[in-house]
Amino acid sequence: MTNPAESDQPVFIDVGGAPARRIAVRARAGNAPGLFWLGGFKSDMKGTKALALDAWAAEHGRACVRFDYSGHGESGGDFVEGTIGRWLEEALAVFEQFCTGPQVVIGSSMGGWMALLLAREVKRRPMKASLAGLILIAPAPDFTEELMWKGFSREARREIEENGVWHRPSEYGEPYPITKNLIEEGRNHLILGGTIDVGCPVRILQGAQDPDVPWQHAMRLTHRLPAEDVVLTMIQDGDHRLSRPQDIARIIAAVAEMG
Repeated sequence: MTNPAESDQPVFIDVGGAPARRIAVRARAGNAPGLFWLGGFKSDMKGTKALALDAWAAEHGRACVRFDYSGHGESGGDFVEGTIGRWLEEALAVFEQFCTGPQVVIGSSMGGWMALLLAREVKRRPMKASLAGLILIAPAPDFTEELMWKGFSREARREIEENGVWHRPSEYGEPYPITKNLIEEGRNHLILGGTIDVGCPVRILQGAQDPDVPWQHAMRLTHRLPAEDVVLTMIQDGDHRLSRPQDIARIIAAVAEMG
C-alpha cells in the first residue's frame, strides 16, 4: 500500500491558532540522513529543485520531506498575512512532526534564512531530528531588511508605511505584496549582526549573476559562520534560481557529500 504522504496528494497538518493554517506536506519514507526542503519566497514544493531532490531521494532510498508555507502552493492561508516568524513556525512544526534522525536541510533563497533559523532552534531544544548539514542555495538571510527595505525607493517605503502594503513588480509573474507587517516582523529574526553557530557543515551555492540576492550577500553570510567546514561555491554564470541541469547536479553533489 502507498503511504499517503508519498502519494501524489499531500497530507495536511494544522499549525498555529486563531485560526490555524493548513500546511501541505509531502514526506517520503527512507534512510538517513533525510532531506528537508525549505523553499523560497513565493515558491512552492513543486519547483524544479525540490522535485529533483525528491527524485534523487527516491532513487537512493533516502527520506525526503517537502512542504509549502502558508499562502504558498497547496497550503492554506493568505500570502499577505505571511511573516518570517509565521513561516518559521510552520517549518519547525513540519520538521518536528515528520523528521527523525540526522537531516540534510536544503534551503533556497528565503529558505536559506529559514534553514539558519531552524538550525538555531535545533541547538536550543531537544528534537527527534538532528542536523547532518545545511545546503544553502542563493541564501537570503535578513532579506526583508537588507535586500528589501534598505533598497526600496522613498515612494515604496512611504506606500508601505501609509497603506500597509506595496505591490512590488516581479520578473517571475504578477506583482506581489510586500506588507508593513512582513518588514517589521522580519526584524525579530535578523541574524547577520553576529556569529551564526549552526553546529553542522554548511555548503553555500551562489550565482554571481543573481539579480535578487547579490553574491556579496553570500560572502557576508559566510563571514558570520564558523570557519570550519563551510564552503562557498560561486557559480560565475549562475542566476538566482540555479535550476539548470548543471546547477541541480552541484546541489545534489553537495547533498551527497553530507552522507
